[in-house]
Amino acid sequence: MFTEERLNQILELLEHEGRVQVKDLSKKFNISEPMIRKDLQRLEKEGKLKRTYGGAILERRKAESTSIETRLIKNSQIKSLIAERAFQELADGDLIFLDISSINYLLAKLISERNKKVTIVTNMIEIPSLFGSDSDTEIICIGGNYNKKLGGVIGSAAIDNILRYRVDKAFIGSCGINVYQGTISNFDLEEAYTKKAIINCSKTVYVVMENEKFNFDGPYNFASLDDINYIITESGDIGTLFPSHQFS
Repeated sequence: MFTEERLNQILELLEHEGRVQVKDLSKKFNISEPMIRKDLQRLEKEGKLKRTYGGAILERRKAESTSIETRLIKNSQIKSLIAERAFQELADGDLIFLDISSINYLLAKLISERNKKVTIVTNMIEIPSLFGSDSDTEIICIGGNYNKKLGGVIGSAAIDNILRYRVDKAFIGSCGINVYQGTISNFDLEEAYTKKAIINCSKTVYVVMENEKFNFDGPYNFASLDDINYIITESGDIGTLFPSHQFS
């Protein structure tokens, strides 16, 4: 195997696993541990990872804020897998919260298409328009200040409204999770407070996000891993549900 091919495979493992160990890489590629350490040194100099004792982790990246229109297009196939897995968590009669998230928009589409008998509370304005007058799904819209870029309602008025409810299951979007610090982040401070309120009024909390976001950080932490119950990503054929304590 050529060196470049091995380096690419190391990065692919890091993207999937979040960290690698020298001894495991040595066995996998059938080369010495000193050679693996040289590979990791090279990748660290290129800014692609950070070496740790006995291995390496991905160099964390700063998440970039984009409009809701852009987020709805990006990684659409991956997000559809996550939405499908999230849909499997729903039961008839559930009162659920869908916050501002492109994955939650796709989840709402599934609920509409399959006419799931749940009640949705949401602060994302695109979601109510998915449901016709003959739908068995009930929709409750949160009022407050509309943020055009985010595509939803956030802030103090929204928080006051949100805290009136006690929902069974909340599905929360995020721009990044740092499993080493145990933090969950986003882009906007007011939205961070709003997400925290949603978590506080929910019995079970799911974070829905692409697997790559384990390597990104946003500027505002709105929760810790201890505040949520599950993380849903695209791993597997129809997404994977991870207990949050798995990463603590």
